[in-house]
Amino acid sequence: METTLSIQDIARRSGVAASALRYYEEKGLIESERKGAGHRRFPRHVLRRLAFIVFAQKLGMRLQEIKVELDKLPTDHVPTGADWAQLSGKWTERVDAQIAQLERLKSGLTECIGCGCLSLKDCKVINPGDVYGQEGAGPRSWICTDLPEF
Repeated sequence: METTLSIQDIARRSGVAASALRYYEEKGLIESERKGAGHRRFPRHVLRRLAFIVFAQKLGMRLQEIKVELDKLPTDHVPTGADWAQLSGKWTERVDAQIAQLERLKSGLTECIGCGCLSLKDCKVINPGDVYGQEGAGPRSWICTDLPEF
């Protein structure tokens, strides 16, 4: 079995576009070797890093946050299942916070939009005196501001 894969092979196996692979490499999220004519060759373990990147993005993590997490992986060996489990251990908190935020959004769809007044500024029930407006822009009652940091 080949120990390195071409960018096309990695793209096919991971479902990540070749352009995204080049971008991730530029940002230091993944690494490749250059062979012969300068073609990128990726070690097989890059597939696990890409899976981590894809899932982390689905959780709303920015690439900068993802890089910080990936930089915590050991450099003296290919990361093991235990290494990955330790890295993603805090995800449960973040997923729970996002579920809570979606529950508030669901409730808001029924309560606010369903009430018919359509006024976040003048609502006497949910937002008297526009207290949410003093906290900042956007739908403050739906935005979870206490997402756990990694």
